Amino acid sequence: MENDEITIAAGGNVKWRWPSVHPEGRKFGLIAAAITGLLFVVGWEILGWLMLIVTIWVFAFFRDPVRAVPQDEGAIIAPADGLVTLIQQVPPPREMAGPDGLGDQPLIRVSIFMSVFDVHINRTPIGGTVKSVVYISGKFLNADLDKASEDNERQHILVERHDGLRVGFTQIAGLVARRIVPFVKPGDMVAGGQRIGLIRFGSRVDVYLPAGTAPRVLLGQRTIAGETILGQLGDARVVAGIQQ
Repeated sequence: MENDEITIAAGGNVKWRWPSVHPEGRKFGLIAAAITGLLFVVGWEILGWLMLIVTIWVFAFFRDPVRAVPQDEGAIIAPADGLVTLIQQVPPPREMAGPDGLGDQPLIRVSIFMSVFDVHINRTPIGGTVKSVVYISGKFLNADLDKASEDNERQHILVERHDGLRVGFTQIAGLVARRIVPFVKPGDMVAGGQRIGLIRFGSRVDVYLPAGTAPRVLLGQRTIAGETILGQLGDARVVAGIQQ
């Protein structure tokens, strides 16, 4: 095809492989495995089998699969695996507002809810320079609620592209989540879809789309971090859909 660029893997195919476990979660998995082994040693087999299930779940929770990141300058990429639960037009958070941030005009916010069964490694929607990382302590309300964006423990991250475009997103702790773990700091250079942090045990990520960009996802749609395109820069067409 004359104008299309196609990347073909060596050998012409891609094989499935077992996802690795992120180092942040290995210690929790090993602790759970040690408790499991101890329960079997002392003869508490029923508890041992239950703890074995917990151990498998802990390792699965911190799984870190490889993702095929779209190489498109205009794409705003999903930062989280999960369910799109809210799409609203709201003012940007004050920590990311103003002339040095996202401005003061309302932007479309796409909220992605991560259950305890989703991958919890978060990725940046665009490549560029991390302008700010602001952590705010707060409550641990259900992350599926609208007011979680203002009340819960959260972390705002602002990334600026080489051409000055800025995208902000917020990691929000939930009912079970009790720790937001950042992998980046202000001044770091990141590529689109790069891992930037995780939230332990169930949470949510909000993304503020740039002005003039409509979401390309629907309420109730599932996203894949580093792969799903949330919006295309400059494309204000509204996507319609139905659940069936």
